[in-house]
Amino acid sequence: MAAAVQMQFTKVDYVIFALLLVASTGIGLFYAFSGGRQRTTQEFLMADRSMSCLPVSLSLLATFQSAVAILGAPSEVYAFGTQYWFLGCSYFLGLLIPAHVFIPVFYRLRLSSAYEYLELRFNHTVRVCGTVTFIFQMVVYMGVVLYAPALALNAVTGFDLWGAVLAMGLVCTLYTALGGLKAVIWTDVFQTVVMFAGQLAVIVVGANQAGGMAEVWRKAMNGSRISGLDLNPDPLQRHTFWTLGVGGVFLMLALYGVNQAQVQRYLSSRSEKEAIMSCYVVFPCQQVVLCLGCLMGLVMFARYGEDSPLDKGYVQTTDQMVLYFVMDVFSGLPGLSGLFVACLFSGALSTISSAFNSLATVTMEDLIKPQFPDMTETRATLLSKGLALVYGLVCLAMAYIASRMGSVLQAAFSIFGMVGGPLLGLFCLGMFFPWANPVGAVVGLLAGLAMAFWIGIGSFVMRMSSTPPAPPLNATSLPLLDVGGTAATLLNSSSTRPSGVHALYSLSYMWYSAHNSATVVLVGLVVSLLTGPMKEKELTPGTVFPVLGTLLFFLPERYREKLCCVTPLGQKPAEGTVQPYRRAQRDGEVVVLEEKEPGADGAHVKTDGAHVNAGRDAEHGEAGVSGPIKPSCQMSPHAMVETAL
Repeated sequence: MAAAVQMQFTKVDYVIFALLLVASTGIGLFYAFSGGRQRTTQEFLMADRSMSCLPVSLSLLATFQSAVAILGAPSEVYAFGTQYWFLGCSYFLGLLIPAHVFIPVFYRLRLSSAYEYLELRFNHTVRVCGTVTFIFQMVVYMGVVLYAPALALNAVTGFDLWGAVLAMGLVCTLYTALGGLKAVIWTDVFQTVVMFAGQLAVIVVGANQAGGMAEVWRKAMNGSRISGLDLNPDPLQRHTFWTLGVGGVFLMLALYGVNQAQVQRYLSSRSEKEAIMSCYVVFPCQQVVLCLGCLMGLVMFARYGEDSPLDKGYVQTTDQMVLYFVMDVFSGLPGLSGLFVACLFSGALSTISSAFNSLATVTMEDLIKPQFPDMTETRATLLSKGLALVYGLVCLAMAYIASRMGSVLQAAFSIFGMVGGPLLGLFCLGMFFPWANPVGAVVGLLAGLAMAFWIGIGSFVMRMSSTPPAPPLNATSLPLLDVGGTAATLLNSSSTRPSGVHALYSLSYMWYSAHNSATVVLVGLVVSLLTGPMKEKELTPGTVFPVLGTLLFFLPERYREKLCCVTPLGQKPAEGTVQPYRRAQRDGEVVVLEEKEPGADGAHVKTDGAHVNAGRDAEHGEAGVSGPIKPSCQMSPHAMVETAL
């Protein structure tokens, strides 16, 4: 087989790539030295809860649209056709449910960390379990997100591998640690524009060289790359309408409903309405991004047909094909290759910076503050910045580990998908099933993780032990599109249908999130019933979404009370008013009720009828009241009541 062909960057390409890094750093420095200068944890971690709809929605989009998707989606469409486009059908429910279920619950509780909800609903142990699971998920993922595009760039162009890794990692760490969440969101906005520009440039120039979009479509039709609606209900089939359109809903819920990187953006919105609107704005943007990826794949097919660069040996893996295609199309057009590489690395930067910021937030809010309740605001902010810096260095270390993993690289991606499902199940257990108790939550989460790793690792080993009938064109090597390295692609080509445990290993990766979250919910409910279900009076108001009460409306009230189905969600405040909230805190044996106006320093606090000026963050009980008040994370959740008035 021929050796891989390397193409060269021009000076203009390098300049455009460098400008991306300089602009991203500049945005971080701007927010480091403007406004409140990131002096409070509210500003650094939550952007002062002052963000409007548009930047939040574009940041949500950029976090999901990683370099892996930019490289993987066109390769997927080139190899298998446009069946992947039906994933867009899952976006509707995948964003509608977070907008009207998860956001109202999280926003009205005025959380900083999504996992703070788990303590309010269950107890501190469940919160720590959720936090540690999330940290493990993101730490593994972000190193691979940093390394994979750099490796592809190095293979195709000879671009210095570790130079690209270090440049991205250090720039990302710098602007995240200096500028906080505001810098992350606004760099995401800038990077989203760059991503759109890069993909559009490839499609326009590539289609023009192929003879126009009509010719691209004709060649795709003749090559059987325009897929129809596949209604095969077999869950072992890799991509059908059901796996993509229905299984994809659970994947979207894991990403947009309960992932801290996304939840943090909702909570940074200036109002609940803005947070909900950001979900609605993301929907058409996601459809555009999906269509761009599919169109790029079709243009690739129009250029190469069945005679792919992979078959010729010009590239070694499918994730290098898109970059090879871009360099091929843009040869003789200096600067445009640099624009696409900037687009590619914008995807990586947006994903990694979101990971840094969300990891710093959950570490600070869920692990450190509960242990050091008397920490000053200045020290907490400084420590938060230090955590963002440390996670940046951890990311670089993970990139190095990824470089030594070889074929296990795909397994590292799989962990991200395998962990997301159980976390979704844990939140659904608490939010929709009022009788679920802390024991059921912990056991359910452990069962979901065990099931996820059993299927994920089993399918990976099975795929590795199988000899594929052709070069790796029939299985994308970018596992955001094939999380878990499912063996279904190989096994489905066989005439015999797998059975028993092999069928479980052959489950389409798109069903992983649904299967693993369902495991958490079912096991959690059974264990909760066996160990004593929670009662109505034990629930923290506002932590249960009253879906069961609506579904079981036909039952007599006494039965619904036994199932805890009568607790309403906290009421939304009147439009145009600042949302107050109430928190009961225990100081020795005295319960102190506080009513606060969140989101601004110097908010007034009512304590037993007396107004006391709170000079600190009202979010975490750091009010300037006389006498020490324990922060909420140190109490039993049943001693704390937090609900919208």
